Amino acid sequence: MSEHSTQFEASGGGLVLANAILLYRNQAPRNLKPYGASCESGPAFASFHAVEHDGDGRPTIAAGVPLSRAHLRQWTEALGRTVVPEILPDNILVAHPDMLAWWSPAQVRHAYFALSAPPAGLRALSGRTTLPVPYPAHLFIATRSGLGVYALAASERPNAATPVLHSPVLNVFVNGRLCWGNIPRPKALSTASIPAYESAVFDSWSTHPNPGQELTVSGKGGLVRLWDDLAARRATRFPVSRLKPFGSRGGQQNRPQAKAAVAAKITVASLISMSARV
Repeated sequence: MSEHSTQFEASGGGLVLANAILLYRNQAPRNLKPYGASCESGPAFASFHAVEHDGDGRPTIAAGVPLSRAHLRQWTEALGRTVVPEILPDNILVAHPDMLAWWSPAQVRHAYFALSAPPAGLRALSGRTTLPVPYPAHLFIATRSGLGVYALAASERPNAATPVLHSPVLNVFVNGRLCWGNIPRPKALSTASIPAYESAVFDSWSTHPNPGQELTVSGKGGLVRLWDDLAARRATRFPVSRLKPFGSRGGQQNRPQAKAAVAAKITVASLISMSARV
């Protein structure tokens, strides 16, 4: 076994390598494996091993036994003791190592517009400008794969059954995912990163609607002219009645979670469930 440092600095004393879990998967010989076949669909096995140390402290993995639920419970509880308890703000809906979901109330924010091909007749957004506009309440779902951005009809804490609307933010795709571009991504999936996530949504330059995004609002003029009207008349409230339910727009959906949304009204609970599988 290669040389390892088996001592770790930790509060309350050093940590010593005590156990190992080995994962096995059934895999066909390389020359018999069908092209493009995934080994992840085959059977798997896991074994649990003690780690023995010789006189010099070098570790060796001893014989093992099949991994059991009791082993998993034991180590899950032990690892959970290293998590620092955290008081969650009222706007947090889900706080999980692989997902963070929260909401923000409707409010007027400064927006940054630099439309690459502004349509004729715009009153406020024909050139590069920064000006206050009203935003509806928003739902955010951050996972390891990205950030989902959605609008809410009411400016109040949503519950599991609250319907979700398409966000009118121009940097959001019709599947709800933020278009990051060259925006720096937060390094941690934690409540401390919420300001950085929201800044990526609201403090970046809006240059154009993403494909199909004009179809996410009802009424005449589309999304760009709606923003232009709100900015020109210094509106203080976003007309949420213009936003379509998430997943109800016309055209082709381009993400699995959006495809599932076509036939049914998407709620906060169902969207969180779908996001967990992405």
